[in-house]
Amino acid sequence: MDALELARWQFAITTVYHFIFVPLTIGLAPIVAGMQTAWVVTKKDHWLRLTKFFGKLLLINFALGVVTGIWQEFQFGMAWSEYSRFVGDVFGAPLAMEALAAFFVESVFLGVWIFGWDRVSKKVHLASIWLFALATSLSAFFILAANSWMQHPVGTVYNPETGRAEMESIWAVLTNNTLLAAFPHTITAAFLTAGTFVTGIATWWMVRLVRTKVPENVEKARTVYRPAILVGVWVMIFAGIGVGLSGDVQGKLMYEQQPGKMSSAEALCEGTESAEFSILAIGPLQAGCEDVNHVLSVPGLTSYLGTGHFSGEESYLPGVYDVQREYTERYGDLTVDGEPVTYTPPLAVTYWSFRLMIGLAAFSVALAAAALWFTRKGRVSDNVWLSRLGLLAIPMPFLACSFGWIFTEVGRQPWVVAPNPTGIDQVRLLTDRGVSTAVPPGVILTSMIVLTLVYAVLAVVWFRLMHRYAIEGVPDVARDESPEAQDPDETDRPLSFAY
Repeated sequence: MDALELARWQFAITTVYHFIFVPLTIGLAPIVAGMQTAWVVTKKDHWLRLTKFFGKLLLINFALGVVTGIWQEFQFGMAWSEYSRFVGDVFGAPLAMEALAAFFVESVFLGVWIFGWDRVSKKVHLASIWLFALATSLSAFFILAANSWMQHPVGTVYNPETGRAEMESIWAVLTNNTLLAAFPHTITAAFLTAGTFVTGIATWWMVRLVRTKVPENVEKARTVYRPAILVGVWVMIFAGIGVGLSGDVQGKLMYEQQPGKMSSAEALCEGTESAEFSILAIGPLQAGCEDVNHVLSVPGLTSYLGTGHFSGEESYLPGVYDVQREYTERYGDLTVDGEPVTYTPPLAVTYWSFRLMIGLAAFSVALAAAALWFTRKGRVSDNVWLSRLGLLAIPMPFLACSFGWIFTEVGRQPWVVAPNPTGIDQVRLLTDRGVSTAVPPGVILTSMIVLTLVYAVLAVVWFRLMHRYAIEGVPDVARDESPEAQDPDETDRPLSFAY
């Protein structure tokens, strides 16, 4: 394996590991803030208990997310130093804004929230968790601004003297139409993940308590876990609608900006009108699309997703061969290691990651429908299949989000900076030309093995901690520690981790 292949594997492994934690933090932070808001407004004890319970899980997830995310920055300057040299003037700006304007806001106000239960007023403490939640979304916005520029470079000029892309307008980078489509899709997917997480855990606890047939446990299921289920379900419903609508916008935009990605997602060889959506295909996708048999498909759906039309001339979509011919004419016969560049991304990975991204979300739909039915009209349920569905559904949106990123990144190949079809001359970069020329394969391989092992240990730690505190359940008592509720004669207590 050469340095390029190893560098790609290293970045893929660390990024997918890191992204396990990201959507839950983005989605769960506003849910916890909403639960605390409900406690401050209604003064009902169960909302404070739910805040403490899910807040603890949020903190564990956030901490592991930070640890696994730090290494991403180093890889840009090490294994991908040629990429950083070419795009650093543009790519570095939103990353710096994320660190300075978002991450430090997250850190400061999360600290206030953790240690400030008995130090600041209820309203100030509540504001701290909302500011943390908003900062997580702001952080996602800046990261997506950098990634969206790689997908569709704007606000940039090419300097032939330095051979680098240089920023011309930060405003253009931050209002990139690719970013404006990707951001709501990512945020709503994060809410879907967090809603499924909350509903799955609360459903499992509700069923467990009701099955004991102890009146106190049944009452706890009704007054504590049922409200959590409803919060999670309604978050899932609205987030699911948002994911669908924003995904539709992204699909149409991708056919304009990266037609090869979407054609590969369908294993569509030649351009066609009324292109069908393939649900299941059989054949050697890794070898190309010629011998692929689409055994189950929906007529015209791919054309609608790409153009908004099911049939007619307006529904025409290019195939992978059309894209190959067009890009060869536009960018010339580029070569990698003496071989002509193939402008078609890996079909098997692109095709199946796209379907898994969509298909795994069905578990969240099933859980939302079942939870609404079994908790209707104030009811609680002891249906064991409901609790099993809740547990089964929890990991599915995590996997769907991961496959979505795999589709986004693999589908951009062979480009690490995809060309803008509307024409920013020379602002494009093949992946093989972004890898460092100074770091030998052995160094990358060693770091990849070490990082994979470290991340595996961290993943085990994350799972064990999340599992441990999830099965502890909502605390039976949660005391109001705010200064308003304290005894005036109470001596000042040392700063403490209030969980």
